[in-house]
Amino acid sequence: MILHLLVDYDTLRLIWWALIGVLLVGYAVTDGFDLGVGMLLPLAGRDDVERRVVINSIGPVWEGNQVWLILGGGAIFAAWPQVYAVAFSGFYLAMLAILVGLILRPVAFKFRSKRDDPRWRARWDGVLFFSGFVPALIFGVAVGNVLQGVPFRLAPDMRTFYDGSFLGLLNPFGLLCGLLSIAMLVMHGSAWLQLKTQGLVAQRARRYGTVAALLTIVLYALAGVLLWSYVGGYRITSAIDMVGPSNPLLKTVQAHDPGAWFANYMAHTWTLAAPAAGFVGALGALLGLRLRREIFTLLCSALSVAGIVLSVGASMFPFLLPSSVDPHASLTVWDSSSSHLTLFIMLVVTVIFVPIIVAYTAWVYHVLWGKVDEQSIRSESGHAY
Repeated sequence: MILHLLVDYDTLRLIWWALIGVLLVGYAVTDGFDLGVGMLLPLAGRDDVERRVVINSIGPVWEGNQVWLILGGGAIFAAWPQVYAVAFSGFYLAMLAILVGLILRPVAFKFRSKRDDPRWRARWDGVLFFSGFVPALIFGVAVGNVLQGVPFRLAPDMRTFYDGSFLGLLNPFGLLCGLLSIAMLVMHGSAWLQLKTQGLVAQRARRYGTVAALLTIVLYALAGVLLWSYVGGYRITSAIDMVGPSNPLLKTVQAHDPGAWFANYMAHTWTLAAPAAGFVGALGALLGLRLRREIFTLLCSALSVAGIVLSVGASMFPFLLPSSVDPHASLTVWDSSSSHLTLFIMLVVTVIFVPIIVAYTAWVYHVLWGKVDEQSIRSESGHAY
């Protein structure tokens, strides 16, 4: 494999940092409205038919949307194995709770309408709410803890030791990020329901989406203020070797440095586009919900979700997983990646298959374009959830 030498190691590391961001944004934007719709199910749908309308608005697409989560997890495993090892072992119980929610969702979809019993269906509706609320909350809590630093350390032989606990993740800043995640995805789910439904369901979605959009703006701003004044960030204080070996212990890091997570915005003002998109998108979604501009609202909510997710990466770069107990062991873009050859082979595979996935997904959305209404649910009971 001589071709991989055509792309420098530091460039490949940077490309894969950006690609991970793209995959995470892809998941947050697509499956994000699925989670939001799940949380809105008991609020937007008041009777069985209305709830079936809500469920069938995402029924044909939710499985495909989860592809982005699988791609993101696989990419982290292959491109940043140390990050995967620390995150998936340290956050084991949190990840398990997310998986329980995501596993129960298809079960609820399939079994909800198997019996024409209000109590049976109400229980599965509760499961669908759980499968939206819990992953949304824990994803946000996890990001909040990553921004504060994760309590892990590395032995000289690169063995990982995690000194935290599941309850330790539920700290004030982590919970604030969890609430922001819930508000953001409810806003996004409301935008989707406004596009895909009509009548009372769409009206209620607009009402709750307006509140969620306002909360997204307020909570996002509050998280930024606390990140600057209370949480602090991490800063590399030694020379950075962008093509060096993947050994995080070869650097020195200053921890809990006030304003450190905002240094990239000051050094590279174009990165301000990420938090700006978070705020502008939420404001646009709020306006679109009030004016009933369906496509505009969905595009704005997607912009807000993407901006909020990307602002985390822009703030932390080059850190991927800072350590709160041993800052020098923090994992960064430059010292925790796979080999040069591995990154290149994965890049070739990604260039081939990701466009195919995007094209297929776009085709599915095109074919399934249109609204779900109560009449179609009643007349196509054998083909709807």
